Amino acid sequence: MSDKLLGDSIQIIEINDTIKQVAPTDISILITGESGVGKEVVANSIHRLSKRYEKPLVVVNCGAIPEGIIESELFGHQKGAFTGAIEERRGYFELADEGTIFLDEIGDMPMATQVKFLRVLETGEFMRVGGTKKIKVDVRIIAATNKELSEEVLDKNFREDLYYRLRSINIFIPPLRERRSDIKLLYNFFIEHYCKANNIEYLGIDEEAFDFIINYNWPGNARELKNFCESIIILNPGKKLTISDVKKYLQTISPEIPRSLPIIFGNSPENKEKDLIFRALLELKSDIIDIKENLGDIRNMKSFINGRSDTDFIIPKKLIMTMTMDEIEKEVLIYLLENNYWNVEKVADILKQTPRNIYRKIKTYNINREDRW
Repeated sequence: MSDKLLGDSIQIIEINDTIKQVAPTDISILITGESGVGKEVVANSIHRLSKRYEKPLVVVNCGAIPEGIIESELFGHQKGAFTGAIEERRGYFELADEGTIFLDEIGDMPMATQVKFLRVLETGEFMRVGGTKKIKVDVRIIAATNKELSEEVLDKNFREDLYYRLRSINIFIPPLRERRSDIKLLYNFFIEHYCKANNIEYLGIDEEAFDFIINYNWPGNARELKNFCESIIILNPGKKLTISDVKKYLQTISPEIPRSLPIIFGNSPENKEKDLIFRALLELKSDIIDIKENLGDIRNMKSFINGRSDTDFIIPKKLIMTMTMDEIEKEVLIYLLENNYWNVEKVADILKQTPRNIYRKIKTYNINREDRW
């Protein structure tokens, strides 16, 4: 598999540049982001590019170790320190001496253990459970979490001093849905790697099916995409993949909109959310939710786009009952094109779709600069 974070988006390019800058140092790194975005890939890349690359990289999932034994796992224990401690045991920090330790899910580390961990960060010293002798190690520390540690601090679940000590270098990996330009590269990489490893012939994928993949929400991020690629290839051998094949494995995920809630637009703070509402609208696929019962009259948009001072407009929903999903999609696309000076790249970014798909929609709906609300 790849030893760097794959992607050609600005976010990933910047992350890989940061990795190259910080890897040769010994500074501690905090990697944040949702599950499945590639935090362990970043940790591996930092270690590989560091001066410690010939030494061990010890990976520890703090969330998978029971609270009662995590200190023993991290710092080791002396013989007889507790029931079952029949021999002396070195912990992960000793095993990582002169190398790197990657503490995944650091946000799940118990408060009592955080105290000892902070001491290792600051002095490189600790004592084994049941021991009296200080042990000093030279370890590069990389931590990762999918939690918002600042909120964990406020909730008294994470030590404030440890949080500030860790966050000196914070590498945040955005979710895949916020960098859709990376999906094609990742898809091709996973498909090629899996087919080569398993001697499977790949006959390609329909354009419509691939557009569906690009526009899928990917809540499980790159890990979900990898698993999807492996599943669809192994279960559809010797054929070109179609939209029907893809939909068997992916379910469109759309935010639920309360059925009794009107949509509000205008110059109030709520107005700032209208593009998000439109984006969600395009991702809805009629079977998930009855759009007609939740939205106002899109045809009446002109009255509040041109607007009046600070007035808010509550759009009645009954007039939308005559509109189809295609009509709604066309109206939303025209709105975004006109309000972004017909910059297709920008509109594609707003809608989290590919520019190719936007151009296809423009052609499908016969949209031109003469269209007006």
